[in-house]
Amino acid sequence: MNENVRSMVLGPSVLYGVAIVALVLTVSRKPEPYSDRQIDPVIGLYLVGIACQCLHFTEEFVTRFYVRAPEFLGFVAWSSEFFVIFNLCWIALWLLGAVGIKSRIRIAFFPVWFFAIGMVGNAVWHPLLCLATGGYFPGLFTSPFAGIIGVILLSRLSRLTRSEKD
Repeated sequence: MNENVRSMVLGPSVLYGVAIVALVLTVSRKPEPYSDRQIDPVIGLYLVGIACQCLHFTEEFVTRFYVRAPEFLGFVAWSSEFFVIFNLCWIALWLLGAVGIKSRIRIAFFPVWFFAIGMVGNAVWHPLLCLATGGYFPGLFTSPFAGIIGVILLSRLSRLTRSEKD
């Protein structure tokens, strides 16, 4: 396999685990009937979180996360174009998730769960990467804000849904 392709496929592999957990939550937790009054604050927080992620992505881009992260994992650096397109695709999917949960489309919870879990992960992974490398690692400064929003969003999503077993 071409080293660039290998890096682009395997480099973000931690996100595959996040996606599996988000999919399990989407399938196993049924949304409770909710009103606009109940969902609007969740969507508002979610949109603030997406804005925070845009800042996080900007910090990562400016400080060359797309070079340092793959190299830390033993892969070749990603191109800046790949990194930007990858992030913009996720931002688009997350925005569609907001529209979907507002419209009560169950599968739309997948990108929202994914986002919330990933935000918490950012608050953990970036400091750990700093410890592992012995200094600043791209994305550190905005990661705590992402984590706070992620924890609150996970709590709100848990209240909006219930286990299929119940």
